[in-house]
Amino acid sequence: MDKYRYEEDLPIQSEYIAWAEFLELTAVHPTRLGELLELGWLNPARTGQQEYLFTRKDVYRLRKLERICTDFTLSALGGSIIVDLLERIDQLERKVQELELLLRE
Repeated sequence: MDKYRYEEDLPIQSEYIAWAEFLELTAVHPTRLGELLELGWLNPARTGQQEYLFTRKDVYRLRKLERICTDFTLSALGGSIIVDLLERIDQLERKVQELELLLRE
């Protein structure tokens, strides 16, 4: 064990992803990302310098959007509607499962 390295001295990994890394992780063109931001489909946090900070969930959502748009030849708006509806369905299914568990008790 190195007596000069303390766990407290290590930087905490951020849950946020900067613009450049986000573009790299999603392989989306900056113009497409700008379009989605204008639509309000992505709502990243911002730094004091007004730079965007995304989350892993944003990466997942955008990858899903791009797959759907590519597979069905849809615009960003059309794909975003489908992704939103799929997320709502997922939430409703989870709520139904929770209610079923409560009814069994």
